[in-house]
Amino acid sequence: MVKKEKRSKRVNIKRERQKLIKEKKKQYQIQELQVDKKSEKEIDIRLQKETKLYWIRAISGALSAFIGILIGLVGWKLLIWMLCFWFITPFFVSFLIFRYEYNKEEWNWKNIIKPGLGIFFFLFMIVGIITFTFLAFL
Repeated sequence: MVKKEKRSKRVNIKRERQKLIKEKKKQYQIQELQVDKKSEKEIDIRLQKETKLYWIRAISGALSAFIGILIGLVGWKLLIWMLCFWFITPFFVSFLIFRYEYNKEEWNWKNIIKPGLGIFFFLFMIVGIITFTFLAFL
């Protein structure tokens, strides 16, 4: 009798790799679900804060232009007036009115400055031009 050689079982590398990938995906999805529940709440809170600051910025842009023109500020003085409201108002509102805690990772100065820059400038210019025009015709 001839002895049969013991050959190693052929392994299909593609199938084994696909099985490993599926297992890793399942593990990753389970971890992701656990992290998502926590991060969704944090993201929702941050978005609510940014939305409030956005609308405060819009209102402050319109009011600062209206008051600045009524006071009689024109040119460079009006620009400095606008920049003061642009940078000081969000910090004032964030820390003194809404009492948000300053956290370097979640709620830092960039998140305070960013929301509403465009709407502030847009409303400042529109309200300022309209107010100045009406006062010029009177």
